[in-house]
Amino acid sequence: MSAAEYREEPGQPLPPWKETMIVGKPLPRVDGYERVSGAAVFPSDTSLPAMLYGAVLRCPHAHARVKGIDTRAAEKMPGVRAVITGETPGAGVDWAYTTPVATVKTKLFDPHCRHEGEEVAAVAAETPYQAGDAVKEIKVEYEVLPFVVDPKKALEAQAPALYEGGNRVGKTQIYERGDVARGFAEADVVLEETYHTACELHTPIESHGCVARWDGPRLTVWEPTQGVFEVQAGIAQVLGLPLANVRVIGHYVGGAFGSRLTAGKYDIIAALLARKTGRPVKLFLTREETYLCVGNRPPDEMKLKAGVKKDGTLTALEYRALGTGGAYPADGTSSVDWLVRDLYTCLNVRTETTDVYINAGPARPFRAPGHPQCAWALEQMMDALAEAIGMDPVELRLKNVPSFSQARKNIPYTTTGLRQCLEEGAHAFGWKEARQKAAESRGSGHICRGVGMAASLWVVGGGRPPVTVVVKLFADGSANLNMGASDIGTGTKTVMAMVVAEELGIPLENIQIENADTGTTQFTTRSGGSKTVPSESPAVRAAAFSVKQQLLAMAGKDLKVSPEELEFKGGSVEVKGNPRKEIKISNLTELKERGVVLGVGIRGPNPAGKWVTPFSAQFCEVEVNMKTGEVKVVRFLGTNDSGRVMNRMTFECQVYGGITMGIGLAMTEARILDGNQTGKMVNRNWHDYKLPTALDVPADMVSLPIEMDDPWCNSAGAKGLGEPATIPTAAALANAVYNATGVRMTSTPMSPLQLCQAFASRGKGG
Repeated sequence: MSAAEYREEPGQPLPPWKETMIVGKPLPRVDGYERVSGAAVFPSDTSLPAMLYGAVLRCPHAHARVKGIDTRAAEKMPGVRAVITGETPGAGVDWAYTTPVATVKTKLFDPHCRHEGEEVAAVAAETPYQAGDAVKEIKVEYEVLPFVVDPKKALEAQAPALYEGGNRVGKTQIYERGDVARGFAEADVVLEETYHTACELHTPIESHGCVARWDGPRLTVWEPTQGVFEVQAGIAQVLGLPLANVRVIGHYVGGAFGSRLTAGKYDIIAALLARKTGRPVKLFLTREETYLCVGNRPPDEMKLKAGVKKDGTLTALEYRALGTGGAYPADGTSSVDWLVRDLYTCLNVRTETTDVYINAGPARPFRAPGHPQCAWALEQMMDALAEAIGMDPVELRLKNVPSFSQARKNIPYTTTGLRQCLEEGAHAFGWKEARQKAAESRGSGHICRGVGMAASLWVVGGGRPPVTVVVKLFADGSANLNMGASDIGTGTKTVMAMVVAEELGIPLENIQIENADTGTTQFTTRSGGSKTVPSESPAVRAAAFSVKQQLLAMAGKDLKVSPEELEFKGGSVEVKGNPRKEIKISNLTELKERGVVLGVGIRGPNPAGKWVTPFSAQFCEVEVNMKTGEVKVVRFLGTNDSGRVMNRMTFECQVYGGITMGIGLAMTEARILDGNQTGKMVNRNWHDYKLPTALDVPADMVSLPIEMDDPWCNSAGAKGLGEPATIPTAAALANAVYNATGVRMTSTPMSPLQLCQAFASRGKGG
């Protein structure tokens, strides 16, 4: 089997598609039947012969030290085949938490438990019930330590210290340009406000966990992960194995949103239990465990001071954020200041971000890390500034649209679609008319109507290498697409199959897909940060293009002409200008002899000297009951400059899903910790931790893509959508509530209780 390779190069990609036949259409998932019928085998569905079930004993205290463990009773329980602790030979492996500003080295079963839910011991048994019962019989002697769960209190001198160096995570990060003091002096209006966002928890439908099986020295792990190669590397490092001896499979993923980017302790525990018993072990966390251990969107306190001239020119922005990634380094303030740095043109900007440790579960990236929190502050401030100078909120933002990245030393964007998002979104929403109607309705009853909007950009744009993809075309014209990317529910497999179909003219049903298996698919980076489609699709197109070039060469031999005289027409190759002189792909002599044509595509780097960035804006309308504090979200419109729309159906699903998640941040979601007596989480279930439901989401949601020609982006033209679709939502809702009630809500969630309290303090409401 011979192969040809094509490497996509920045600034010199494949010729951009003009009118497309497949790409851009609203096509259903290629694996839709498997998903809705139950035929799709998720890792949590995996069942192997002689499989055991694992369970983990977790620390019940917010802060404690393990003084002793007695596992004898558990070992005698029915069905128990293994019990491991930090003292078990081979289980005392190291574990590390690393971020750009700090690194903490611990143990898999660390005797110093810094948050509720830390791993203390684990059991493997014949049934999950036997494993769970055995865990309860493990006797642990704890030294309960003082705790701190408030980030501000964690910085106080008398606060309980999680580490010898105190509770500050590295140094306060400072960014500045210009002179903010001068900028405030030049302003006609200066406003200052403090904003808070509550901790939002990862709760995907499929819980975290894996199935582990040893075959001699080789380990296979089935896990719902966003990056099989990332998990492979993590497991191999902790267990001291060659990468070739670790295989990770993750064909289906039941939701992720950033919580499954790396290996988890459950991977290592399952592997150790499987090695000790000589049998496969399935270990998936309970829903209650996921609330404590698999990550969150960190809570933040943000103080923002802003100056503006009467003509709408921003003169200065000064921003301070205090956040926490929990008990370990987890980027508690990662990117939480980026919108202040870069969303609007402003010469004078200064930001400070301080991350602290508290006795709570560590954070993990959560759909646009830091950005929704920053938008909550910045976009409410923009509305307040607009009101102060008598300018429409959309007009103020249009006045300050940038054309280059100020935070990256003025590197120009490949395209800047923020203006179009604002203008076209406002027009489609009927912004001015809606604001006028909302104003006219006030005072006519206890139901007040209001409209709001907010804008955003996403710090990462355009994907990233390395990515390698292989496309194989068989003798009958059908194809195989081989790629390492995980489909985390966003339709990645469908989009990539559409790229192959577009390039080679193959029906989608004739394309077989292999993905997310370190043993059989090609290396790629993890699926996160809105990078999957922008990273994978250029590599997929390059691989398909390589196949096409080889087919043209074969056809040239059969038709006795040079390949340059030929053009590809779906399942045939014909001479340009002479459609009668053609040959079907399946009739190519060399293809029949070889049986398969193999093309390799490699994703090149993003263009030097330019920055690829997606932008978005959202508009919403609400009704607020001034007597009960209930907020009904009437309608939402999202505009997104995310490059070429690859699949209109999945594009809209991403936007609607992002809005739904943003509604949760704004209206319902908050981790509640007992700060007085125990430090424990008190709402560890889907009843008390309130995710938005169908009753909280408007039936009237509109997705308006802003497609801009971007030859510098990549050969597919996609810039990323998942994160921008959720960043401005909460802020837009807060602005709409203010427009309806005249009450500015600076803390999430805007629950009926919080709203009623705010109304009462301002002499409003029923």
